[in-house]
Amino acid sequence: MLSHHTPESMRAPFALYSHGVVVPPGTHVLFGSGQLGITQDDKIPEDAAAQAELCFESIGKLLRDAGMGFEDLVRINAFVTDRSYLPAYMAVRDSFIESPPPASTLMIVSGFAREIFKVEIEVVAAKNFGK
Repeated sequence: MLSHHTPESMRAPFALYSHGVVVPPGTHVLFGSGQLGITQDDKIPEDAAAQAELCFESIGKLLRDAGMGFEDLVRINAFVTDRSYLPAYMAVRDSFIESPPPASTLMIVSGFAREIFKVEIEVVAAKNFGK
């Protein structure tokens, strides 16, 4: 079972995330590549929230394929290309994330391989499937 840590002796998180998550020995760990806001048939919405939604939908598919779910997320690394996209990204993230929340980092970057992309999200998940 994952152990989430947000010590009372530290400043509380700015948003829905834990300061740390411990993955116990014997747990299966999945490292997800960065997901972009693109549909399977190569459609890319202009809106940052719609792109974030597609990112999290793809992450959900990856997790399900590995026998996991959003409750198994250990860490989220998210990247947006403009500070104005932060509220939209965070609202979408919060609609997908379970409690207790995973550790998380959100960065503003200058861009991605294709200029149209506004959001990219990568995850780490862990689950103990038993013996």
